[in-house]
Amino acid sequence: MTETANDRTLKTTVTTLRIVELLRERDGAGVTEIARELDIAPSTAHTHVTTLEAQEYVVKEGDTYHLGLHFLGLGNFVRTRKRRFGKAEHYTNVLSEESERRSIFTVEEHGRGVYVHTAPGKHGVWTQSTVGKRVYLHSTASGKAILANMPRERVREIVDRIGLPKETEQTIHDEEALFDELAEIRERGYALNVEEQISGVRAVGAPVMGPDGDVFGALSVAGPSNRMKGEQFDRLTEVLLGIAEELELSIALS
Repeated sequence: MTETANDRTLKTTVTTLRIVELLRERDGAGVTEIARELDIAPSTAHTHVTTLEAQEYVVKEGDTYHLGLHFLGLGNFVRTRKRRFGKAEHYTNVLSEESERRSIFTVEEHGRGVYVHTAPGKHGVWTQSTVGKRVYLHSTASGKAILANMPRERVREIVDRIGLPKETEQTIHDEEALFDELAEIRERGYALNVEEQISGVRAVGAPVMGPDGDVFGALSVAGPSNRMKGEQFDRLTEVLLGIAEELELSIALS
């Protein structure tokens, strides 16, 4: 979890949220492990986690605490709170069916990409693209499609805050090179991820623009690099762009 250090930050709230993130990452943890990993006193860890349990946000199984189903309701609310998200889910499924590849709808939040909807596809490969996963924008096709349609100042803010972490040898890690690629993306209308997030996986992403002219999110399809090339890749790109345009029209007419 990204922390913002300022005088108004409540340390107790930050600690609680760090515990929630740790329980998610580890799929559960005991008081001793929580205290060790977060460098806090065991008594502090115990107080926080038992409070979460009392409020029904975590459950205890033996000596291990896990996130509870209360979060399921919260997550579903977030996914459906905006009507546009419901439309995006439909078109993510359509894209998956027509492309037969794993399809994802991504939005930007706090400078990162968040997978709001995913669909496996008949010939899709597993890329750990679970709903709610947070990813870097500069190393994903959908993320670069979003960045390319943001104001330059906003992109700089994101780069200054998060940086350009290198996930593979192909990941862009130079700011000037990133802006050059974003210009190319705007010109051709779609973004590429050539093994920049995961070695052996290639993806193509298209922005989804709102009626106000701002980028709402992006649709993408991914597959093994050896299958995402030539005429097959060209066809996938055409399908992607067509469905992204349909989603934009559906949003505009709603």
